[in-house]
Amino acid sequence: MCLDVDDTLVDSAGSSRHSLRALVGNDRAWSVWQRTTDRYYARFVTNELDFDTMRVERTRAFFAAFGEHLDAAEAERREARRMAAMQRAWRLFDDTLPCLDWLRGSGLRLAVITNAPGAYQRRKIAAVGLADTFDELVISEEVGAAKPDPRIFRTACDALGLHPAEVVHVGDRLDIDAQGAARVGMHGVWLDRTGTADRPTDVPTITSLFELPGLLMSDLPAVPAERRGASGRPLAQLSC
Repeated sequence: MCLDVDDTLVDSAGSSRHSLRALVGNDRAWSVWQRTTDRYYARFVTNELDFDTMRVERTRAFFAAFGEHLDAAEAERREARRMAAMQRAWRLFDDTLPCLDWLRGSGLRLAVITNAPGAYQRRKIAAVGLADTFDELVISEEVGAAKPDPRIFRTACDALGLHPAEVVHVGDRLDIDAQGAARVGMHGVWLDRTGTADRPTDVPTITSLFELPGLLMSDLPAVPAERRGASGRPLAQLSC
């Protein structure tokens, strides 16, 4: 079983909104921050910018959108303040720990597949109490390939010692997580926490990690039966 981190296990959008409020006093410009982040984070995952440069340049671009042009030093100071606020706000979703406990109790090996800088993501995983949860951490900066590149998914399968057809990957992005995994032969599952989008026909969709055990036990027959519900407890009694 492979899982994405941000907005799958960790409420990264929530912590980011909190950090924006700490930076400018409100989150009314959240949509501008999101668009700016998408643009600059794409440059990080393609190795055009290193992570620290990306963060500072994103902050400069955000303020420039409102007519305030910062020099690099001031942008770095503001970004440091925002980042500290965000790290204090890192939280797991309510369904994360119950689901991970069920997966572990079912005898599944667990891996993370995440597009992120290595040290930063490892620090985040430790900060939310998941440092000892996963058998493998597959991080784009360390692999040299980012989702949906097939190489990062194959790296995770190899690390788990399993064929892609034996591995499920769950993430909040339809294109880079669920469909990206499916293209290499894994079982891609889209976690659509809003539940408002049209459901795709090529991959299963869940709206909460509480739904994942039921999906694994009923709708993914290629997952070995002995690995589904090895805890011996009926699904109705599980906390996930």
